[in-house]
Amino acid sequence: MPHRRLARVGPGLADFIASSGNVASHDRFSNAASTPDVPAAADGSSKAVYIETYGCQMNVNDSEIINSVLSAQHYARAASAQDAAVVLLNTCAIRENAEARIWGRLGDLQALKRQRRKQGGSPLVVGVLGCMTERLKSKLLDEQRLADLVVGPDAYRDLPRIIQAVQAGEARGSAAMNVQLSLEETYADIMPVRQNSSSNSAFVSIMRGCNNMCAFCIVPFTRGRERSRPADSILREVEQLSQQGIKEITLLGQNVNSYADFSAAAAAAGPQQHHQQPPHSRSTTDQQHSQQLYYAPGFRSVYQPKRQGAVGFAELLERVASVNPEMRVRFTSPHPKDFTDDVLGVISSLPNVCNYLHMHAQSGSTSVLERMKRGYSREAYDALVQRARVVVPNVALSTDIITGFCGETEEEHQATVDLLRNMRYDNAFLFAYSEREKTYASRHYP
Repeated sequence: MPHRRLARVGPGLADFIASSGNVASHDRFSNAASTPDVPAAADGSSKAVYIETYGCQMNVNDSEIINSVLSAQHYARAASAQDAAVVLLNTCAIRENAEARIWGRLGDLQALKRQRRKQGGSPLVVGVLGCMTERLKSKLLDEQRLADLVVGPDAYRDLPRIIQAVQAGEARGSAAMNVQLSLEETYADIMPVRQNSSSNSAFVSIMRGCNNMCAFCIVPFTRGRERSRPADSILREVEQLSQQGIKEITLLGQNVNSYADFSAAAAAAGPQQHHQQPPHSRSTTDQQHSQQLYYAPGFRSVYQPKRQGAVGFAELLERVASVNPEMRVRFTSPHPKDFTDDVLGVISSLPNVCNYLHMHAQSGSTSVLERMKRGYSREAYDALVQRARVVVPNVALSTDIITGFCGETEEEHQATVDLLRNMRYDNAFLFAYSEREKTYASRHYP
């Protein structure tokens, strides 16, 4: 494709940033999703729970896991926050606007608590779950006292105990908190209680966490290290969903196509071997060699990928698609570095694997990508897209873009505009940069 010169027309970087504060934030999924269709709670029950879910598909799936954990302990669905004894907010921290909505909602729930006390009604327990918890735990529990309990994304098994302790008056402050991140938790043995039992589609979580450490991203700090769910448990869930008449599944993970399951290899090696191998490199040479083996050409990362002996994403995708050739298979959210030829080949060869790739570029400027610590250049990204279009005919592409990143110039912004024009994406999610505490960018860039 010939390179097209960019016409200097339309709004520039300054116009985008100036207007971004006046535009409502739109999550890719839903702003808030109510609790799944589990048995309704009796009026006045202390086990009536209402869950509100904010953010991405992973949070929706986590809420389904939470419902499974709670229903096993005889908690039941409340029709609304007004009817609940416990209200849980499953939160998103990816952008400032997402957090602002949660703070506003917590204010509403405090008003509801005061109203109940004034009217002599049953007490209301408010819990904050998910990605906001680790970073803001003290503020939520102690400083502003907007929450009665705080539970992180790897501690949902502990929710029934914490709720019971809070309701009994036995837990306050740090005693009502569990935000410990795990190197192992994948909830592999928990069958989620689906949000809509009549839906023809379902989410299946296959891995959790992220090792990429992009300069702008809070996810490694809120979700922890990557760990992959055993393939056998994924296949059992997919088979059960197929038997229930589900027509489409979406495989989920923060970095879904870096999936690497070592459980079978570890079992063969003996109990002393851990099934998840750490991402640290022993030498620069080893790291570079490993990345050449397991990444798309021209891509790199801050860690050494460990894939030898593992069930990788291409193999898992093929096995999932083979469960029911009539059931469509999607996946999100991938990283472009992990779109290797074997993954593209599976997508191309299996008709029930949707030929839709989300390749989040984040920027069209190599210098911005370097500051973002994305691990690739504009040229490497362009080459990967061209390769995908060759291997997967008629592929549909989407992307994420961040504009206004630290130090971004008008020239760098125009390189992103050029990327959007030349790539001809079918869909794109565009965001103004939102600084997140603890990230590399917040600590090192002005």
